[in-house]
Amino acid sequence: MNSNYRLSVPRSDMSLQEFYRHGGTMDSDLDFSPKTLIAPRIHNRNLVDKDWVARVLDISLILFAAPYIILAFLVITILIKLDSPGPVFYRQTRIGRFGRKFHIYKFRTMVQNADQVLQNHLDNSPALKAQWLTTHKLKQDPRITRLGSILRKLSLDELPQLWNILIGDMGLVGPRPIVDAEVEKYGKCFDLYIQVRPGLTGLWQVSGRNDTTYERRVELDEYYVLNRSLKLDFQIIWKTIFVVLKKDGAY
Repeated sequence: MNSNYRLSVPRSDMSLQEFYRHGGTMDSDLDFSPKTLIAPRIHNRNLVDKDWVARVLDISLILFAAPYIILAFLVITILIKLDSPGPVFYRQTRIGRFGRKFHIYKFRTMVQNADQVLQNHLDNSPALKAQWLTTHKLKQDPRITRLGSILRKLSLDELPQLWNILIGDMGLVGPRPIVDAEVEKYGKCFDLYIQVRPGLTGLWQVSGRNDTTYERRVELDEYYVLNRSLKLDFQIIWKTIFVVLKKDGAY
């Protein structure tokens, strides 16, 4: 089944609430086949020029840093093998541009039976369960390995996502890719989220990250999509360096 979707995008000076209040609508005939997965495809011609320029920038920066990236991959791979049993990489399904699902890659930072360990802790601790349901994060996560804790604080566990960037699933800058369970938290902003590629870093990462509320994260993603520019991308990349070094909001 083929479907075409159109979205009238709000101006950069208009909030999403104002957009819908003034009659902004999305015309769609939903396709519930497996290929559609979760959301309608949205075409926004205003983002096309910015997108190809950002792609060239992303690939150029990765190729420039390739020798250092390869060295980091080798060192981290050896350390993971020495630290705990299990695979080097972790793969999870996330939601990308146009609502398409893709596999995101990370260095493994958890024990092998992570899902069972998490469920046991959530069942025995209402406070941890409430924190998980609110943010999908735990400050004291029982699943994290010794090395995994270090990789997460330095955001090095995200390095394999450079492959996702090279093949076009992600960009260097954009909203962080989300899972199905998080779609409801985005509400109407989800329509904006899927207009751009998810990013390795983004406005949320340099604005408090896990120390902020989920509502704030959604607001920051909305702002980024409506005000996207190469200048903003460079500002976020530059600030990311200092945020990573300071380990702000990372756990």
